[in-house]
Amino acid sequence: MRMFLTSAALLAGCFCIPAAYAEAISVSHAANADYRSVQEAVDALPAQGGEIRIAPGTYREKVKTSKSGIHIVGTGGKPEDTVIVYGDGAINAGGTARSATLNAAGDDVRIENLTIQNDYALNPTNPPSQGVALSVTGDRDVITRVRLLGAQDTLFAGKGPNGRMSRQYFSECYIEGHVDFIFGNAKAYFRNCELHGIANQAVVYTAQSKEAPEEDSAYVFDHCRLTAEPTARYVALGRPWRPYATVVFLSTKIDVPIIAEGWREWDPGKTNALRTSYYAEYKSSGIGANPSGREPHSHQLTDREAVRWSLKVFFGGATDWLPSEPSE
Repeated sequence: MRMFLTSAALLAGCFCIPAAYAEAISVSHAANADYRSVQEAVDALPAQGGEIRIAPGTYREKVKTSKSGIHIVGTGGKPEDTVIVYGDGAINAGGTARSATLNAAGDDVRIENLTIQNDYALNPTNPPSQGVALSVTGDRDVITRVRLLGAQDTLFAGKGPNGRMSRQYFSECYIEGHVDFIFGNAKAYFRNCELHGIANQAVVYTAQSKEAPEEDSAYVFDHCRLTAEPTARYVALGRPWRPYATVVFLSTKIDVPIIAEGWREWDPGKTNALRTSYYAEYKSSGIGANPSGREPHSHQLTDREAVRWSLKVFFGGATDWLPSEPSE
C-alpha cells in the first residue's frame, strides 16, 4: 500500500529522509505488494526520493538510481533475509561500473539491512572479470548493516563522473571479495565493519584511487576486523590504484596472516606509487599486526596523528548528515 509519511514519523525510524513529505512503497513477491521489482519501485519514486521497504526474499535484478533522498531498507530480521543479486561481469557489461548489481548515484542515499551480491564469479563457465555488487558515488550516503558479496571489485566507493565531493559512511557492514574489493576515490569512513577475503591466489582489501595531492579523498577503517578464508593467499591491506592513494586503519583487528609489508605495489616491478601514497595504521592487533615489518613508506600513527583521522575531523566537523552522531 502506498502511503505518505510526515517528517516527524520519519524521524522516529532509523533514518531521516530530507523531504518534508516522502513516499514509502513496498517491494515483495507477494501479490499485494506495491511492486515486485526493486527497480520498478525506484522508478516510481518522485524526484525528491522516498523510502522503499523490501520484504524478505531474493530479487534477481540490476538496480540503478540517480535520485537523491532514497532510503532502501530490507524488512527482514537480518541482512541475509533480503537479497538483491545479479551476475554481470565487466567483460560482458561494457565496463566495471556497468557490472554493478546496485548502482546508487544520488545524494543522501540510505541503504540498510539487506544483502547486495554480484555472483558472476560463482559461475564456473564465466571468464575471469570484475563484478561490482554495489557502486556508490553520491554525497552524504550512508550504508548500514549491509552485506556486500562478490569477488574482484565488490564495492566501488567513489566519486561521480564530474569528480565532485562524495562523502560516504559505512557502519556494521560485511564486505567480501578478493582482488581490490573495496576501490575508488570517495571520502569514505568505515566503522565496525568486517572485510573478508575469499579464496584466491591474491587478496587485496583496498585499491584507493586518490589521483592528486589536493584531492579530498581517502578511506578510513575504524575498529574494523579483517578476516579471510584459509585458502586465501598473498593477502595485503591495499595497493595504490592511483599515485596518491590514501588508506588508514584505526584500531583494526587483523585476524589473517597478511604479507609482512602490509601494502603492495599496483604492479610490482613496474609501478612505484607506494612512495607517494599515504598508507597508515594505528594500534592494529591480531596475527596480521606487524609494525616493524611494514612497507617503509607506510606509517604507524601516534595518538596525536591518529586524531586527524577520527570521524568528526575526517569530515571537517560536518557530520549532521549521519543518522546519529556516533561517539568517538
